[in-house]
Amino acid sequence: MILIASLSLLCGCASTPSKEMTSFTSQNSQSEEKDMEIAFKIDETAVEVIWENNPSTVALKELSKDGLSVSMRMYGGFEQVGSLGATLPSNDRQLTTQPGDIVLYESSQIVIFYGSNSWSYTKLGHVNLSKDELTALLGDHPVTIHLE
Repeated sequence: MILIASLSLLCGCASTPSKEMTSFTSQNSQSEEKDMEIAFKIDETAVEVIWENNPSTVALKELSKDGLSVSMRMYGGFEQVGSLGATLPSNDRQLTTQPGDIVLYESSQIVIFYGSNSWSYTKLGHVNLSKDELTALLGDHPVTIHLE
């Protein structure tokens, strides 16, 4: 009888911490997402970006903490590229980009796609706009991006 009561007590205790752990994990994930927020503008247009949680993006956030403007140039009819003026950690892998992808190229250049390409990049994030909206913002003239 004591054994059954002890097991019942232990089982009851085990379920409570898992709920608390789930709650903690959920709050921790929300905190990490908030920690990865970097305000992003294309010229004067603020755009929503879903940032990756990786060492490259952490370094980009640190680099842009006091504001960072990057002059971009058009390339290939599907992307804009600009030098960050610093080298960031990278974990390049072969990717086929989609419109809206933001990647790190050769550890020191930021690239925003309004088309698609396959190459070795480190993904930084994704602009939450349609291909048409991205093409209107990026497709006909060099832009300046602002990160903060």
